[in-house]
Amino acid sequence: MRPPGQDGEQGSHASVTTAPAHGDGRAATLPASVAAHLLPLLALALAVLASLFLGLGTVPLFDVDEGAFSEATREMLARGDYVSTWLNGAPRFDKPILIYWLQAASVTLFGMDEFALRLPSALAATAWIGAIAVFARTRFEGADDPGTGYAAAFIAATTAGVGVIGRGAIADALLNLFLALAMFDIMRYATDGQAAQRRRVYLWIGLGLLTKGPVALLVPGAASCLGFALQGRLAAWWRALRDPLGWAILLAVAAPWYLLEYARRGDAFLAGFFMRHNVERFMAPLQGHGGGILYYLPALLLILLPWCGLLLATVPAMFRAVLPALRRRRMASDDAFLWSWFLFVFAFFSLAGTKLPHYLLYGVTPLFILMARARRAPHPAWLVLAPPLLMLAAVAALPYALERLAPGIGNTYMREALGRGEVFGGAWRAVAGLLLGAALGLALWRGAALWLRLATTSLLCAGALGGLLLPAVGELQQGPLKEAAQLARREGWDVQRWRIDAPSFSVYRAAVTPSTPAPHAGQVILTRSDALHTPQLAGAQILYRKGGIVLLRVRN
Repeated sequence: MRPPGQDGEQGSHASVTTAPAHGDGRAATLPASVAAHLLPLLALALAVLASLFLGLGTVPLFDVDEGAFSEATREMLARGDYVSTWLNGAPRFDKPILIYWLQAASVTLFGMDEFALRLPSALAATAWIGAIAVFARTRFEGADDPGTGYAAAFIAATTAGVGVIGRGAIADALLNLFLALAMFDIMRYATDGQAAQRRRVYLWIGLGLLTKGPVALLVPGAASCLGFALQGRLAAWWRALRDPLGWAILLAVAAPWYLLEYARRGDAFLAGFFMRHNVERFMAPLQGHGGGILYYLPALLLILLPWCGLLLATVPAMFRAVLPALRRRRMASDDAFLWSWFLFVFAFFSLAGTKLPHYLLYGVTPLFILMARARRAPHPAWLVLAPPLLMLAAVAALPYALERLAPGIGNTYMREALGRGEVFGGAWRAVAGLLLGAALGLALWRGAALWLRLATTSLLCAGALGGLLLPAVGELQQGPLKEAAQLARREGWDVQRWRIDAPSFSVYRAAVTPSTPAPHAGQVILTRSDALHTPQLAGAQILYRKGGIVLLRVRN
């Protein structure tokens, strides 16, 4: 299969002979223009399937984020309340409503399980990748650079960041879709000046506000301002900002829910959503998620695995191309917006108090396009191919590393959670070894083009992430919790949590699991094995214990 972006040399009227199809010896032919699009499209579809849908419903929900979103959706359906969200019986102000509506619709159609809860994110990530393909094809492809759209989408589909976030039952894949659609229409408007393009931007921002809040307005607003400024066209940005019909569209989409939620919860909504989860999140680390000013440099390399080598190889040429235009403040329109988009997100979240790797995804879409545009330049093969090889080697070595390291871990919970060698069966290890061997063979195959080798090894990495790594990590961390919840549901136990935050337990138990300040006699408690040594649990009856997860009945 030809990788995305490696179109043939034939013109639009050439044809490709497929096989003799007629009795007189005439050959059936396929137009080269069709083949040039069909094969990359098939490769892109395979990448999306491997990265986003392979085993989507087989991995347990990860805590805390997936568990919290999923439990809030379960409680929405149980309460019949489609305006306010709740988590284990308490008001939840973390995110707006749209992702919960989509999860609720999916669960109603397919049932309350991991597949249904994750499906909206997987579909949103698929649409995000598709939007990249369409935009890059129409803006950057030409006779001298065919296939850029498919290449950019393929890079996006096979990065670790998109693969992980697109499989998560959380709001970020949906937000990234709306951010990309908004920025793409901003770029179209900057060159075409059509009112419909400008007003679609307001629509996408409105949907983003319903997905994750003010960041959906901040990123395209600030990035577009910088982009117009780099072209010396701030007056055009200001005119677009004063579009009354655009603002009417945005408010019609987003305002009704915000007003309804404020009418219900009043100042608690303002304090919980706007102040704590937006203003305070920028001002100080929340829930221990802090980091230094350079936090996002290594995070960027991890998010872009296995493509970070291509990024490192192309960055010097990228900067050499844009620096003269920056000094003149007359950068080409598309370059101005692509760089403003990435650099604003990188700088803003580097200054924020709360730091999480996936925040950087709000600004990596332009990097997918920039890397695709630079893919044919000569690059050091060792630099480009080293990251996918290291990634696959790390996956293959994981079970052996845990076997060696887990027994020496001092914390009881961590030792029991990571010491479950049965998770990595013989088939798992064999497949991991085969993927690594195939990648090594491709790296050594000097007769093939570097882009072909990199694209193929990246596809192997996507399969390893979705088919091996995430299922294994999910079973280590969440498998026992799911088993414990299903046991509690079968036995009809009224369970409370102590010293553990695991909202997925409530999803699998199909009931609210409140936290208790202190265990009392007769209670069934969910906790971790590192809490068993406390006096409050002395003499407790162990009902379930596996992988550091414990269900017990308090006796004293």
